[in-house]
Amino acid sequence: MRKYKNLKKWILFVSLSIISFLVNLPIITMMLNSLKSNSEILSSKKIFPQQITFENYQILHEKTLFWTQFKNSLIVAFYGTLFSIIIAAFAGYAISRFRSLFITGFARSLLMLQMFPIILVLIPLFIMFRNLGLINTYFTVILLYITVHLPFSIWMYKGYFDAIPKELEEAALIDGCSRLQSFFRIILPISGPGIAAVAIFSFLFSWNEYLIASVFLRHEQLMTIPVGVQLFMQQYATDWGSLTAAATLTMLPVFVFFLFVQKYFISGSVAGSVKG
Repeated sequence: MRKYKNLKKWILFVSLSIISFLVNLPIITMMLNSLKSNSEILSSKKIFPQQITFENYQILHEKTLFWTQFKNSLIVAFYGTLFSIIIAAFAGYAISRFRSLFITGFARSLLMLQMFPIILVLIPLFIMFRNLGLINTYFTVILLYITVHLPFSIWMYKGYFDAIPKELEEAALIDGCSRLQSFFRIILPISGPGIAAVAIFSFLFSWNEYLIASVFLRHEQLMTIPVGVQLFMQQYATDWGSLTAAATLTMLPVFVFFLFVQKYFISGSVAGSVKG
């Protein structure tokens, strides 16, 4: 029986390893192509490079505005995520703990807002922000990202707050804490998984978003990475080497960020799905 169990574990391990490799094969291929020359990418059918070269990364560093656009993406993603976490926490707590006609209507309106894509209002928003002189500014993009994040983030927070017993807050109130103090001292410290889940959702959206950034950021010095990467794809030719190198570097911050918060995200996904 022990040999059978060990054999079963090894078969399962090998099967999952093969599946993981196949699922991640496009990403692996992209990373390996970034180490090839353009001529080898277009002519060779092999996955591994015949001769490793860092020329594509050198071109990114010396001849493009990739690092400027990288910085722009970090700024937009950081502030979009930060304000989404803060605003959604207060709104999610209010929906979870208070009951009134206004709050119920507000909660339902969030679900309705989640149904409509941002593309439906891009033209009116562009005209409005152009009249205000807010085209080609970080403020506009960050504001729209926060607006897009909030409905989903608020409902996600609500799920976590619903799972926290109200008796903890009542005990804090008896000990002399105000409602706001109990929120900061009791609720938020034990809502780490919820905060991490909202942060991951907001950061990934802000980092990868293309449509809003392409409409409101027209200067190359202000473009974010998803918009800047498009510049490698021109009308008659595509710089595949630089494109894959840029895509590889773009993936690294998300990978590192997820490594730090994955344990909170996994536990938060379970905690937020159960009420009470």
